[in-house]
Amino acid sequence: MVLTRLGVRFSGRLLPCSIGKGGLTTTKQEGDGATPIGTHHIVGLLYRPDRIRRPADWAEAIGPGDLWSDDSRDSAYNHHVRAPYSYSHEHLRRADPLYDLVLVLDWNWPDARPGNGSAIFIHQWRRPGYPTEGCIAFSRSDLHWLAARVQPGTRVIIPNFG
Repeated sequence: MVLTRLGVRFSGRLLPCSIGKGGLTTTKQEGDGATPIGTHHIVGLLYRPDRIRRPADWAEAIGPGDLWSDDSRDSAYNHHVRAPYSYSHEHLRRADPLYDLVLVLDWNWPDARPGNGSAIFIHQWRRPGYPTEGCIAFSRSDLHWLAARVQPGTRVIIPNFG
């Protein structure tokens, strides 16, 4: 997968996408809303079994207690954690459909550096062109198309257009 100015190129297709509201960056920081430049890899596939069918054999179900730590003071920073959880975190099981299907990138993972950003995912967009908090987002149909074709380790290349 390669991010271009027009979308993401993958397997002969160009898929429109949204990136972080902070644009692209080589100096990613927690909360900056930017998408990190570099070559990343897909390391996980999460889905809501109450909303969609399992998209691939290696997909893991998201349950009510599934969270992602975004607190740089936490020893589990930028990792999947479970409720109850006292540190700052993001709920993976959301009321909206944005995380019904999530591809997890290896940005600042598994050995997270505190403050260098967490939860860089590929997920569904709110609407075309609506920016994310640093993730890459696609239409529901394109996201499902991708999930059926990627594997653990698939490269996601985010170039520096500057």
